[in-house]
Amino acid sequence: MNTQLRRTILIGSVLFGVLAAGQAAVAAAAEPAKSGTHTGTLDGAAFRAEVPRRWNGTLVLYSHGYLPPGTPQAPANQIALATRPQTQTWLLEHGYALAASNYRSTGYAVEDALNDQMALLDWFSRNVGRPHRTISSGASMGGGIAVQLAERHPHRFAGVLAQCADLDQNGTWNMALDLAFTIKTLLPTAPDVELVDASDPDGSRDALIEAAMHAAATPDGRARLALAGALGNIPGWLSAHQPRPTEPIDRITAQATWIVGAYLWGMGPTARTDLEHRAGGNPSWNVGVDYDHQLARSAQRDLVEQAYREAKLDLNADLARLAAAPRIAPDPVAVRYMYRSAVPTGRTPAPVITLHGTGDGGAVVDQQRWYATQVRRSGDPARIRQLYINRGSHCAFSAAEEITTLRTLIARIDTDRWPSTEPDQLNAAANAFDPEYHTVHDLFSQQEATMPSAFTRHDPPTWLRPSR
Repeated sequence: MNTQLRRTILIGSVLFGVLAAGQAAVAAAAEPAKSGTHTGTLDGAAFRAEVPRRWNGTLVLYSHGYLPPGTPQAPANQIALATRPQTQTWLLEHGYALAASNYRSTGYAVEDALNDQMALLDWFSRNVGRPHRTISSGASMGGGIAVQLAERHPHRFAGVLAQCADLDQNGTWNMALDLAFTIKTLLPTAPDVELVDASDPDGSRDALIEAAMHAAATPDGRARLALAGALGNIPGWLSAHQPRPTEPIDRITAQATWIVGAYLWGMGPTARTDLEHRAGGNPSWNVGVDYDHQLARSAQRDLVEQAYREAKLDLNADLARLAAAPRIAPDPVAVRYMYRSAVPTGRTPAPVITLHGTGDGGAVVDQQRWYATQVRRSGDPARIRQLYINRGSHCAFSAAEEITTLRTLIARIDTDRWPSTEPDQLNAAANAFDPEYHTVHDLFSQQEATMPSAFTRHDPPTWLRPSR
């Protein structure tokens, strides 16, 4: 394996997270607010709140994303209050109050987060000032939490901003199982690798990662990694700062990095131990899954077929191996836990705006199509707008793009009508911000770069493993 490929995959395994109406005046808080910084702990969860001297009465409650179990949490005075730090600055300068809980635990802390965020909102109302309105915002796993908060507490939130959101989190864990199952079945791994209920989760995780890394060095291995990636619709685009790759080897290398970093390290056997402890068992399954049919519906099928032709491998034979391999059944109590805490219904008691990257492999953009379907079934389609950024990486937004999206939501709340969400107008609004609002963070290189706004039209692929 070449040095750059190994470095990229290793980095991935360690890492895995002119709308003037938006400035409309709002009523002041119902009681005088205590401005400044507020930090503390509620039921074991550290929190931070920032209140400007001239608060406009709007509170933005921010939910952060997934942190693998054991990841050190930020001290209270450094808890993120938005996806981009420049967004925090802009919001405070324009009169918005901000608050966020660190949650009482790392790992799959969705249930903790839902309770800890509401405890913080209650504390804020009692001790700082009662908001005129509260917006639920979040990124990655936190984007799903932001949606769930509004569904569960419809009278407490005026709107939702879900960024790079993992919306169907039960579906994501099933997708992660599909990827690991494919690697275990088709690539050389130790015979004692366990995908769920693992007795040695670290050992199983490391064996899967080693198999994927070795596979990335050979045509046969790359073909099978492309198949694994296609079963999850993992895009072959890794960098936020580079154009979408066109060469097959570059696309597969990007997929391999997502698979290792996000789904074997971030959601592999070790992370599943934490999930299974919380859920009361294994919530994931592939019993009854037809991987041949799943590949046929994948937006990445062309890459798989090309890679198998170049490697002179029999794709049908590998699909037959997957079909014959022993399947994994879930624990019913754990499945119920996931539906209760991690799968939104699509109810829209408040307006929801989503923002997603077209090349996001950490929370694939397919979920946006799925969520729109849930809203058509159970909510009000007039209350949702879905925006897209033409960029790779995960949650790779500039502050200008985040603020422009938030201002679009606020305009909808203020006027009961959506302003234009045409990409040209959104880009014009975002590009009017000063250069410091245009830096974009790349997850895998850990570098920042200044980039123009990239709102675009997009039609997401089908979500291959939906919960509903």
